[in-house]
Amino acid sequence: MLGDVTQTTDSAAARDEDRPAARTPSRGRSRLRIHRAWIVAVVTFVTIIGGAAFNSLPGLLIDPLHTEFGWSRGEIGLAVSIDMALYGLTAPFAAALMDRFGIRRVVVVALSTVAAGAFASVWMTASWQLMIYWGLLVGLGTGSMALAFSATVTNRWFVARRGLVTGILTAAGASGQLIFLPLCAWIVEEHGWRPASVTVALAALVVVPFVWLLMRDHPADVGLAPYGGAYVEKPAPARGAAARTVRVLVDAARTGPFWLLAGTFAICGASTNGLIRTHFVPSAHDHGMPITAAASLLAVIGVFDIIGTVFSGWLTDRFDARRLLAVYYALRGVSLLFLPMLMAPAVHPPMVFFIVFYGLDWVATVPPTLALCREQYGEDSAIVFGWVLASHQVGAALVAFLGGVARDVFGSYDMVWYTSGALCATAALMALVIRRKTEAPEPVVPTGAG
Repeated sequence: MLGDVTQTTDSAAARDEDRPAARTPSRGRSRLRIHRAWIVAVVTFVTIIGGAAFNSLPGLLIDPLHTEFGWSRGEIGLAVSIDMALYGLTAPFAAALMDRFGIRRVVVVALSTVAAGAFASVWMTASWQLMIYWGLLVGLGTGSMALAFSATVTNRWFVARRGLVTGILTAAGASGQLIFLPLCAWIVEEHGWRPASVTVALAALVVVPFVWLLMRDHPADVGLAPYGGAYVEKPAPARGAAARTVRVLVDAARTGPFWLLAGTFAICGASTNGLIRTHFVPSAHDHGMPITAAASLLAVIGVFDIIGTVFSGWLTDRFDARRLLAVYYALRGVSLLFLPMLMAPAVHPPMVFFIVFYGLDWVATVPPTLALCREQYGEDSAIVFGWVLASHQVGAALVAFLGGVARDVFGSYDMVWYTSGALCATAALMALVIRRKTEAPEPVVPTGAG
């Protein structure tokens, strides 16, 4: 990535020209440097890591909150489900707000909101406060830095290497998990859950100066063309962000591919954020595994998630995205069917194999899903992907809540693992029937599509 360089025009010479500097051939001295798009991508990567820190906490805090306050796992799961649902439902509106007010302003407000929710949770004494702080504030904040944020940055700053950049930015969430899961698990076990909540609040605030100083909303802001493309003028701020977001949803909902993409991504969210991220640690703890050991396994998923997602981005630039999705979901479903047999008090080789295997597949679905949104919906693809992401988080929210209820009712998570495996098989079949844009899919009535 860092090897990609571009010739840039001397700034003094550029100011002497009437036309934009990026479109004016330089007659003066030039120098080599990294294209600004890669700097923006790095800032985006770090921002997503900071915002993802809070997502490392819910699975670690279910048992401590249950012990301290006596709240049922269903109540705690409901708060987590509100967070996940708002994370998804906020994303399409955040993409439109970025078009209206700029990326920097939206992301700075989002990071501050996450920090406020995390700090406030330190003083909570009732489950409704958990719903407000974890569910509402953190959900709105992290939703504004969801994958629609990555899609907006990628669409504006890159023409070449979009699949690769999508994979790298998607891996940022896993990187945050890798960094914060072991740290927060240690803090929870040694010092309690409150210092862990303060830690992730500070992580969000630390990122704010980097965003404000280094992020730019559009390549034209610095007189550049997007990486691998031609110079384009910065569009005027798009007014009526909410109306545009809803209008894009209505238009997309008239097409069959939207419902197939939304359905597969809902199952993706159910089988990752809603299932593994929320319930893996308490499920392993049910079988006698220490919380720190279970959290470390979840962090290892993050290591291989980075590898798998970046590789998936590379594959998406070269192969049919529909077939990639079918393979990813089928493999994920098979692995979940075996998971109940692998739970044990200690870490053993078959469990390590599952962690590696699942990690490679964790969000490898994102680059091909985003590529299909871009293929189907063009300039509106970032907002459409935001709505598809909303379905991802609704699926995650349902399983986060229902998984806790199932544990309260059945005394184990086995039924949840088996059901999720079957859903992944369904998603594989759905991916295969998505029609390519060139086939001009006919509008369908969305009744009963959910």
